Amino acid sequence: MIYRKYIKNILDLVFAFIGMVILSPVFLILIICIKLDSKGPVFFMQRRIGKDKTEFNILKFRTMKIDTPKDMPTHLLKSPETYITRVGKFLRKTSLDELPQIINILKGEMSIIGPRPCLWNQYDLIAEREKYGANDIYPGLTGWAQINGRDELPIEVKARLDGEYVEKMNLWMDVKCFFGTIVSVVKSDGVVEGGTGTIEEKIRESHKAKF
Repeated sequence: MIYRKYIKNILDLVFAFIGMVILSPVFLILIICIKLDSKGPVFFMQRRIGKDKTEFNILKFRTMKIDTPKDMPTHLLKSPETYITRVGKFLRKTSLDELPQIINILKGEMSIIGPRPCLWNQYDLIAEREKYGANDIYPGLTGWAQINGRDELPIEVKARLDGEYVEKMNLWMDVKCFFGTIVSVVKSDGVVEGGTGTIEEKIRESHKAKF
């Protein structure tokens, strides 16, 4: 309880500040690449659900073209690949597009580790998370669900993993999520453009193939 109320917030601010300083050259390089690659702003802001279901604007490096439909999850777009820029493909594959969320952490809107903040209109995911108390904590830059399937997870499983994180939240759990994220990013585990719940879909397809 002490870790959840006090220590975690302090560690978030300290490590976010250190990360901002160390990664500032990376920020500069990515900003230049994005501007040279396509028209539009460098950063992308989007309404997301935060702690206690309050809304905030999440920050990302822009990875999609400016004519992409707003407030729509990538998996609901028709041919999502056509909307993603060349630099954007690299940023999404490496998760570097998420780096500006360090600013959200410094503003006290997010944590380093926690459930990934869903869109304001992802009512099904919000409702599922409510069952597990996952809407009651700060959303994270990465989390337990992120290293256990990410885009491949169906909503019910994702929410259950978020709830498992809430129940077990401690320093060791956060350390596992942090280093597990590094491994997942290097291996590009669970990254599926235009898809969610693909593990479930693969099981269904495998089942059909048997009959």
